[in-house]
Amino acid sequence: MDSSPISCKTLGHFFGVDGKRLEEQYASHLSGFTDWDQLEHAENWLVFPENLGEYLSIDETSLSQGELYTVLTNKAAKGKKGALVAIIKGTESESVIKVLSQIKVGLRRKVKEVTLDLAPTMSRIVKRCFPNAELVSDRFHVQQLATEGVQEIRIRYRWGGHRTGKQGNGAGQDCKKTLGAGIA
Repeated sequence: MDSSPISCKTLGHFFGVDGKRLEEQYASHLSGFTDWDQLEHAENWLVFPENLGEYLSIDETSLSQGELYTVLTNKAAKGKKGALVAIIKGTESESVIKVLSQIKVGLRRKVKEVTLDLAPTMSRIVKRCFPNAELVSDRFHVQQLATEGVQEIRIRYRWGGHRTGKQGNGAGQDCKKTLGAGIA
C-alpha cells in the first residue's frame, strides 16, 4: 500500500469539505502543535535526544534567505525518520554548544564518532559536546582540498616552465608526462 502523504486540500476534496479550513483545524487543534514542548524555542532550535546514536554528522546549511543553521544527524537513520538530532539557528560554537548541552551528558558520552567538515567551529562543538567521540573529516571536504591543491600545483607547474624554461603549452605537456594525462 502506498503511504505517500496527501495535502489537506486533496483530503478535503475527497471528503467534500473545505481543504483550507481542514488545514487550519488540523494545525490549530488536531495536531497538538499548540501543546508541543518545543514550540517556545522552535524558531531558534530543535533537539530530539531520542534520535541520538553512536555515529553522527554535523554540518551547517542555509535553509532560507541565507540564514545558516547547524544540523546534527544520526547516521544510522540514513536520512530517514529519526535522523534529525538537532537543528540550531546559526553556527556560532558557544550558542550551538549551549543547545546541545541540554542533551543528558550520559547520552552524549555514548557517541563514538562524529563526521564534520574542516571548520574549526564544528570541531570545537564536537569536542565540547561529545567528549568521547572521534572526529572524522568528511570525504567531500578532504577531496575538495586535495583537488584544489593538485590544481594549484598543476597551474604553477604549467606556467612555471618546469626545468625547461618553457612557458605555456610546452610546460603543460611536460606536466602531463610527469603527473599523468588525467591530471593536467
